[in-house]
Amino acid sequence: MSIATRTGDDGTTALMYGRRVSKAHPRVAAYGTADELNAALGFARATAEDAWVREVLLATQKELVGLMGELAVDDADRERYLKSKLARLEEAHLKRLDEAVATVEAKQVTFEGWATPGATLHAAALDVARTVCRRTERAIVALGESGAALNAVVLRYLNRLSDLLWLLARLDETAKGLR
Repeated sequence: MSIATRTGDDGTTALMYGRRVSKAHPRVAAYGTADELNAALGFARATAEDAWVREVLLATQKELVGLMGELAVDDADRERYLKSKLARLEEAHLKRLDEAVATVEAKQVTFEGWATPGATLHAAALDVARTVCRRTERAIVALGESGAALNAVVLRYLNRLSDLLWLLARLDETAKGLR
């Protein structure tokens, strides 16, 4: 079976469970941007020297797969998704991010004022991931404002993730004596 199904040649795509929507639909924008975030996190992970940071980023990437799954489900199929064993974001995932934030803050990361991305390759990759995270957050807010049902954890998770990514970038700069 080829990856090139040609079913999207008309500007539509299939959601989970087969419903077709425009590729410009807010739902597609939301899960597409979450996919971009996952890729940006992969790049940040590939540039990380610290094993703990790599673990934190990989765990986040795995959690984002559940988020993308949730976002790829039309509201009419939401109950079916919730009854499935498929992954979704939960309070435990938010707690993991809170713990990671606390861990980084305990390292007494130094920062003052606005941070200019690019002091190190890894910090720059984290800052790109942070900005994609904020764009993902905006796309999901737009999806919610269009009337779609959202998991209450999602926006809190993304807000916390962007904070963590900012802190991790500053941690790398501090570790390299650049802050």
